[in-house]
Formats: sequence, C-alpha cells, structure tokens
Amino acid sequence: MDSQRYSRSCGKSNYYYETIQIDVVTNGIYMIAIENHDECVIGGSCNVQIKGIGITLDDILRYEIKRNTTLKNQPLLVKMSVGLTNVMFLMGLINGILSLLTFQNANLRKVGCGIYLLASSITSLLTIFMFTIKFWFVLLIQMNSSINLSIRRGGCISIEPLLKLFLYFDTWLNACVAIERAINVYQGIHFNKEKSKRLARWIIFILPFCITATIIHEPLHRDIFEHQVKDDLDKTKIIERNSWCAIQYSRAVQDYNTAILFVHLIGPFIANLFSALFIIFGTARQRSLAQTSQNYIAHIRAQLGEHKQLVISPAILLILSIPRLIISLLSGCVKVSDKPWLYLCAYFISFTPAILVFIVFVIPSELYRKTLKQSLSTWQRRTRH
Repeated sequence: MDSQRYSRSCGKSNYYYETIQIDVVTNGIYMIAIENHDECVIGGSCNVQIKGIGITLDDILRYEIKRNTTLKNQPLLVKMSVGLTNVMFLMGLINGILSLLTFQNANLRKVGCGIYLLASSITSLLTIFMFTIKFWFVLLIQMNSSINLSIRRGGCISIEPLLKLFLYFDTWLNACVAIERAINVYQGIHFNKEKSKRLARWIIFILPFCITATIIHEPLHRDIFEHQVKDDLDKTKIIERNSWCAIQYSRAVQDYNTAILFVHLIGPFIANLFSALFIIFGTARQRSLAQTSQNYIAHIRAQLGEHKQLVISPAILLILSIPRLIISLLSGCVKVSDKPWLYLCAYFISFTPAILVFIVFVIPSELYRKTLKQSLSTWQRRTRH
C-alpha cells in the first residue's frame, strides 16, 4: 500500500512540538495521527526541520554551547571537548611527523608498501587537521550568531564531506598495506618490486576519486537550516536567530548512504584481517614444507606469535571505528542531550585511528624503528649545521 507522508509542526517552545502526520493512502482513506516529539525535529513553531539518521557533532553540541558567550563561560562539556580536540590534534601532529620522517626514506619506498604508508602519514595529518577544523567551526558558529550565513553554509557543505574523504582514504591505504604484504608472501622470490611501486602510485591517484564518487551526494543534501525566535507580543521583533547544518536524505539515498558507510568501514577491516590470516597460514605452510621436523600446527603457532600484531592491529582499528558506525546509524530521534558525554566520547574515539599510524606500523617493526632513528639523526646533523 503506497502512501505519502506530510507533517506540520507547531508548538510553544523550541523543544516541544505537536506534529500532525497525514498518510495519503491510495484507496482514498486519510489516516491522521497526532504525535508529540521533542527529539526528531529542530527549529521552532511551524518552522521545523526533520532530523535525519545519524548523530553529528552539531547534534551533540547544539544545546550545550551557550550563544554569544566566551569560551571561559561555557559548560564543562564544551571545555572538555576543546581540551580533547587540542590533545588529539597534538597527538595527530606528532604521529604524522614521526611517520613522515620514517617513510620518506627512499629505501622503504622501493616497494608499494612504503609508498602506501607515506601516503597514509599524509592523509592521517589531513584527517586530524580537518577534524580540528570541523570542531572549531561547529563551536564558533554556535557561540557567535553574527557569523555570516555564507560562511556557515560553505562550512556546512564542505567540511564534513572532506573529513570523510580523508578518513576513508587513510583507512583504505592501511588496507592496501596489508594486501600487498599478503601478495609478497604468496609470490615470495617472484614478487616484482617495480610493478608493486607502479601499482601503488596508480592506486593512490585513483582511490580519492573512487571515494569521492561514493560520497558526492552529501554536499547536495546538506544546507543551513535557519530558525528565528520572535517576540510573542511583537511578531516583527526577532529575539534570537538560530541556524544549524542540516541533512535531508530521501529513503533511497539514506539506504545508499548506509551501504557506503559499511563498505568504507567493514571493507578495509576484512582486507586487513584476511591478509593477516593469509600471511600467517601461508608462511606456516611454506615453513612446514621446508622444515619437516615440526608439524603444520606448530608452524601456525610460531607464526601467530611472530605476526600477532598483524591480527591485533586491524582488530583494534575496527573496535575504534565501531562508535562511528553506531552514531552514524542512530535514529535522528535519539535525545542526545540525555547522555552528551557518551556521544561526545564515541565521536572522538571514532577518529583515533587517524593518530595511530606510528603506533600500529612503526613501533612494532624493527626495520621501521631503525629507519626512524636514522632519519632523526640525519635531521639533527642538518639542524646543527
């Protein structure tokens, strides 16, 4: 039974609405239901915006930030979020610099793996930079209602899609590292380093366009929603002017958006996990054929002990990414103001993989640690002269 839904919302405050929903049914029967909502919409009486699926940083901080008030007088949640953002930015900066110092070494870039990790060092920096820009943009436009509307609209349309582009790019680059390592184990002495380098350069060039194509719909569905609070006695007098970055998806676009989210989150994890298992079991099989004194199971245990970080690392990255998946799939009717700390922590945790390139790839590798020490020594000698 096909139907169309219309809604009209009127109320006496910014936080409570009586929504009249009319279902137009094909057989001519009109079903009218009156529902009371205080989470599904934003705006004011007879001027509302239905919230889409997913919890954004705007939703988390919307009712926590005091308007036209200095940062010093903001609530504890806002101050703590500022502190967390600064800490993550500092950690991301250190992570990116140390990773760049490691993988800029020409010897590590003789194979595609080193090229992927160098690109990942750059994208992780871009991700944390964009994350910081996103936070301060949301904070400042909510604190200062006099910011130009064109600036608000430009930030609303561009910042979040760019943040997702860099985040997804970084995640897929890490998956490419795992896949190449598995190919290296499979091909053994027949592994072609030059072909690996050419393929890595092509993938790094093409991958951003592929990711952009999957999220190109987002800027088209994002816009600033404005709501003016007027005096009850003098309707021409505007007491307060509010504006929020709002997203409006149709059901088809929302389903597509959910599928894409799973692709960019689960896809790299599966690539990492299966590549790690292939390396462990493939190497164990090769060793069992060469060293018959031990059985296959013993070689598997030895390889698990030697390469356990290949399984642990993708598992950690997936666990840290799960909060992003959850808050992206939550209903727009979730009352974020009940547990703002929980949602804020989940949001911040979801971006920690962008600051873990050095910890996940450099620290466990003796070769990468040695290369970093050499790069630091070279840098110190240059600064002295």
